[in-house]
Amino acid sequence: MAVDLLLGLQWGDEGKGKIVDVLTKNYDIIARFQGGPNAGHTLEFDGIKHVLHTIPSGIFHDNTINLVGNGVVIDPVIFRKELESLSKYGIDLKKNLVVSRKAHLILPTHRLLDAASEASKGKAKIGSTLKGIGPTYMDKTGRNGIRVGDLEMKDWKKKYRALANKHVSMIDFYHSEIEFDLSELETEFFEALEILQSYTFIDSEEFLHQAQKEGKTILAEGAQGSLLDIDFGTYPYVTSSNTTAAGACTGLGVSPSRINEVFGIFKAYTTRVGSGPFPTELFDSYGETMGRVGNEFGATTGRPRRCGWLDLVALKYAVQINGVTQLMMMKGDVLSGFDKLKVCTSYKYKGKVIEHLPYNIEEENVTPIYTEMKGWKDDLTTMTDASQIPQTLNDYISFLEKELEVPIKIVSVGPDRTQTIHR
Repeated sequence: MAVDLLLGLQWGDEGKGKIVDVLTKNYDIIARFQGGPNAGHTLEFDGIKHVLHTIPSGIFHDNTINLVGNGVVIDPVIFRKELESLSKYGIDLKKNLVVSRKAHLILPTHRLLDAASEASKGKAKIGSTLKGIGPTYMDKTGRNGIRVGDLEMKDWKKKYRALANKHVSMIDFYHSEIEFDLSELETEFFEALEILQSYTFIDSEEFLHQAQKEGKTILAEGAQGSLLDIDFGTYPYVTSSNTTAAGACTGLGVSPSRINEVFGIFKAYTTRVGSGPFPTELFDSYGETMGRVGNEFGATTGRPRRCGWLDLVALKYAVQINGVTQLMMMKGDVLSGFDKLKVCTSYKYKGKVIEHLPYNIEEENVTPIYTEMKGWKDDLTTMTDASQIPQTLNDYISFLEKELEVPIKIVSVGPDRTQTIHR
């Protein structure tokens, strides 16, 4: 059985958690393939909002296995807090949640290193979530990291101490003024590790291989967004993992030939958290309205998101590098009431008009060129069927489909799982 893949096409925060939750009824296994607790996947139903950071977004479905893949980095402390927040909902977590032995662990000193490094950059900071993600992936590629499977080995504490001591000397190198009590942080860390060790560790690539042979349906869940990919994003203002389709193969041990549908999720406008270039960013009443109505605050950091018009140049790029087969448009309801809408369809790049994403999209190099469209006044939040979509919104959708050459199959009209229109 082939594996379907779901990922974000912008700078993250597209609404992946909601769509995974909506689609989970069609799958036996939901598998997170990269990122860590810098992710904030928000699900809302029965009047309750849930934010997941490490645990896959299919966890509220009884008959679905949720797998934390080898490409994920896990902070045991945050993982424990997630489990505690879920415990009151009667979910059989021990049955429905498994963890790859090859997933790397975020140590307390990784978080301290993250903070010290970011502080040392001053105005050049990249907007890290300070969760220790970058330093953990650095240890992974530097072949120093500690993996979940190491917890089953006798000498893992010795390995931990050597790495933590190395990190402390690196923190001293930054001459950072951050204050910390490592013994206190480690007490919390080791207590959380005991909780993590009570869950089932698996050789996830073999687990998924056997599941495919048995005909089980699998959905790979990505975190962050394509424009934050370490290779193909707006470097250096990116995350530390491959957020694109290729990351699902390396983050789960799935062959590229086994990928079937690629679901790409995007907002009807564009947002970004933290630093980095943003050609269509707005600083006027339109941008303020998007942020206010869309409740645009980071689910993990709480930071306000920067808002702007939909950037089709960047979106086409993301569709192309991921091989997207179906699109899902989120937050169409936020644009209700706008008298006009703009869509960036090309850039003026160093004096020349281009329609592809160039190497550098900093403000001094790029000016967005817009197509203006009529907005819609209708309240979309109570709509349940595609026949109810107003003509002006259908015109907007049709324009995007023509430009992107991929069908938009789902339109989200609110945060709740029921506020989802299938086309």
